[in-house]
Amino acid sequence: MQQHNTVFVGIDIAKFKFDVSFSHLSKGVTYDYTPNDIKKFMQVLQEIQPQLNCLEATGGLERKLVACLHKHQFDVAVVNPRQIRDFARAKNQLAKTDQIDARTIMEFAQVMKPRITPPLTQAQQKMRDFSSRRQQVCKMIIQERNRLDSAADREIAKLIQQSIRAYQKQIKVIEKKMRQLIYADEQSQERAAILQSVPGIGPTTVALLIAELPELGSLNRKQIARLVGVAPTNRDSGTMRGKRTIGGGRVGIRKGLYMPTVVAQKHNPKISAFYKRLVESGKPKMVALVAAMRKLLIILNVMIKEGKKWNENVMKA
Repeated sequence: MQQHNTVFVGIDIAKFKFDVSFSHLSKGVTYDYTPNDIKKFMQVLQEIQPQLNCLEATGGLERKLVACLHKHQFDVAVVNPRQIRDFARAKNQLAKTDQIDARTIMEFAQVMKPRITPPLTQAQQKMRDFSSRRQQVCKMIIQERNRLDSAADREIAKLIQQSIRAYQKQIKVIEKKMRQLIYADEQSQERAAILQSVPGIGPTTVALLIAELPELGSLNRKQIARLVGVAPTNRDSGTMRGKRTIGGGRVGIRKGLYMPTVVAQKHNPKISAFYKRLVESGKPKMVALVAAMRKLLIILNVMIKEGKKWNENVMKA
């Protein structure tokens, strides 16, 4: 990347505009979320060469601006909105406007130095879109099944069943498209071959990891565990020793790794032995399962980093 000075930029995005706060200026700027105003904003950034641009993940609204920032070779960090809310609470920032939010995001970037978000290829972005859609459809199937359980009218129940079948067909279409995208991209194809060599990891999980976790293989074991939200967090204070918990991170990845871990716990010798050892030592089964999930994730991270397929005898993670 081409920067650097010490200017940090916070960006609060809405549907039709985005507010910007610069660390070297007391007053923020509002731009229309249009190609013309995005171009103006890029020209301002070219002049000041900021160290980091920071904005919240907003369910897709940020994508166009993030892509433009990457295109112009500016470092950008897309952060979880919860982190910004917690930071604002810590500052006792009660007032809330778009300009105040942009200022808070800028100050968060300045103080916390969040991890830079790497640019996605067109294929990776398309896979992520399909993965997101798959999660939405799965959620709608669950909702429809819950409605079916309480449907008293036979005709209503029939309509709900039709809806479920339509969603199930859509999932098949999505999964087929994701497989096509993986095998059309050489790097994704190599990663898929490595991931699918692990006992317990199937095509659906492979597609999820490739689409939603492009950082796999580029981080160390602690970083990847924190990113997914499977790193244990201490709850100790004074003489009190609380239970370790997990949370935060990429919930979709964590949910997607649950069933593969259950399968691996039965059919993957390394994960199975690790899980049994924890249970035999007195750990609750769910605690042992989460630890096995973290173990599985770290193994996958090492395999991608080293470009090696599964081999029980050489896996040291």
